[in-house]
Amino acid sequence: MTDHPVERALGAETFARLRARLRETNALIRERGIREYEGRRLVTGYSSREFYDWDLYFENLYLAAFGVAEFCRSNLEAFLARQLVNGFTARTLLKIRPYQQFKPFLAQIALLYCRQTEDWSWPDGALWERLVRYLDYWFWYCDFDKNGLAVWDSADHSGMDNQIRRAGAYGEQRVEGVDLNCYLLRELEAMAILAERRGDAPAAENYRAHARGLRETAGRVFWDDGAGFFFDRDERSGERIRVKSAAGFIPLWTGAASPEQAERLVKEHLANPAEFWLAWPVASWAADEPDYGQELHDWGCNWRGTTWIPVNYMLMHGLIRYGFRELAETLARRSLELVLKNPATREYYNAETGAGLGLDPFWGWSNLGCLMLPELLLGLDPTDQERPFPAGWAAGLFELPFTEEKP
Repeated sequence: MTDHPVERALGAETFARLRARLRETNALIRERGIREYEGRRLVTGYSSREFYDWDLYFENLYLAAFGVAEFCRSNLEAFLARQLVNGFTARTLLKIRPYQQFKPFLAQIALLYCRQTEDWSWPDGALWERLVRYLDYWFWYCDFDKNGLAVWDSADHSGMDNQIRRAGAYGEQRVEGVDLNCYLLRELEAMAILAERRGDAPAAENYRAHARGLRETAGRVFWDDGAGFFFDRDERSGERIRVKSAAGFIPLWTGAASPEQAERLVKEHLANPAEFWLAWPVASWAADEPDYGQELHDWGCNWRGTTWIPVNYMLMHGLIRYGFRELAETLARRSLELVLKNPATREYYNAETGAGLGLDPFWGWSNLGCLMLPELLLGLDPTDQERPFPAGWAAGLFELPFTEEKP
């Protein structure tokens, strides 16, 4: 291994441990994560063999660091192949949840593929039309009061399974999610880039105009100046749902927060050890919420206090965006320590003790905890949709091609 700034910053021992974990993870993905489904090679981070929506985006961010782009395309095509005529695209492939549309990440996944391969001819034809209809579905069928903000079906739909008090029970379809509409903002921006590359300037401008409007609406409707926090909104009552969830920090990642809002959000809440900045940050649910807990098993996985690496990943890049580099580096280092202190990478973690929880081993989105600090040190942000994509950067840094089979 050559002397490299990242290796020096981590130290030789940590760098070696990190490389070993990456090698183990890549072997698990090759051997257990790649599956045949309806004639396609797909990837999943789950031993259950289910395929999920936003997981696919984060899984492919990890794979892109090793120069692997094929699953952006094959998984996306598999989901869109099952789209209904109104644009509804289920967020799972095996066990369909009615009314739970694929979370707003499909356009970002498509763009991730194009940025890696520089093949801007895809998606084309009918597949492009399906992508357009999928995004239209969110605004036509998931915005009942037509204020421009879409609603989650439920906490289960949001992916933050048991955050029912802030995102609703199964089938309620009433909560305009801060996170949801921030993801939609990024989808609109991704569609604008894809449309422009297709030579459709009017469509690109329409998507950009829609994104500008959504950014303004979200910043105004969700922000509570008294609390200094972004809260979800109950579409039926019109009231903000005053529950502090990590979803309230997603505007940092998408750039939907003003500098003043970001300052308060970070200093009063994110970096607050009484709320989110616990021993192993970032807690998914504020510690001063009455139903906070690290060992809850009431609905799906626990998102009411535990730490989830994809949230940390988004927040690290959001903190850098708003000038909180020192805090971002602390978060990146703690995330790496959290992953490596456990014998195997896990699905999520106890924010108080650092103990791994959920699937064991897990080869899905938690792998990003291994890449956060190197990305920060190298000045990389693979989620920045306007920047050139550094495909395969980790394979080069760690001298670890994804196809490697020898230790």
